[in-house]
Amino acid sequence: MRQRSWLELLSDYDCDIRYHLGKANVVANALRRKERFRPLRVRALVITMGLNLPKKILEAQTKALKPENLSAEDVGCMLRKDLPKEKLEPRTDGTLCLNNMSWVSCFGDLRTMIMHESHKSKYSIHPGSDKMYQDLKQLYWWPNMKANIATYVSKCVTCSKVKADHQKPSGLLVQPEILE
Repeated sequence: MRQRSWLELLSDYDCDIRYHLGKANVVANALRRKERFRPLRVRALVITMGLNLPKKILEAQTKALKPENLSAEDVGCMLRKDLPKEKLEPRTDGTLCLNNMSWVSCFGDLRTMIMHESHKSKYSIHPGSDKMYQDLKQLYWWPNMKANIATYVSKCVTCSKVKADHQKPSGLLVQPEILE
């Protein structure tokens, strides 16, 4: 039934309709398929912060690995429980990494700076906490990273003003009458 109406409609035009099998129809399928390669969203982060980011990471790592700072709760517990020192591998620029992700220590405002640039830069345009975490975890690692990112995004004034809540609005608060 549906085909007949299309035939009647298209009979007025001089055109050829050709069917391509699923594998041959690459254009239509390419729009629906998941990406094979990960997009390089956060790579733009390095552009905005400049080339001194690895230098800042290296300074924070060397400060964290000093003997007097290893006794601090933040660094000492992290290196014993979450991350043994043996798993940290040095890169060519001297920074330590874990599974090809830069380890960002708690010294300095490095974590805050990375979150700020990846959330508010002109290349990222205020992503949500999940998307921001997925992008940052490809390049960086620190303990409680997901919780820190969620807290940072929840405190963003622009996001709280612009992005709508996905909750049903609560009803009006009306005091029920007490019957005697």
